[in-house]
Amino acid sequence: MDEFGLIAFAFPVGLTACGLAATALEMAGGRRLAFAEPYVSPRHMLRTLAAVAVAGPYMLMNDALAAHRARRISLVMLASCGCTALVWALALGFVLLSALLWAGGSAGGAVG
Repeated sequence: MDEFGLIAFAFPVGLTACGLAATALEMAGGRRLAFAEPYVSPRHMLRTLAAVAVAGPYMLMNDALAAHRARRISLVMLASCGCTALVWALALGFVLLSALLWAGGSAGGAVG
């Protein structure tokens, strides 16, 4: 697969994983997803790391939108957060695809 095709496929994979994780966390926590309790806790570092790694782009955008509405950040900073969230989702897509390809290759299946 060429580079553009890989990027075009990895981005929706990462965005879908983020959306599914964010929705599950919001339903389980009963609150808006943010970099705050109950989603981020110093007492549960592994759970926090997993939640932020997968649902972090949505956490970032929720917090950035709330800060922009409260006039704590500018429109340029909001756009910067949006670009960061998009790159984060793309990177997550690459990680998930490479993990799936590695798992498929080590299981003895014919991949690629």
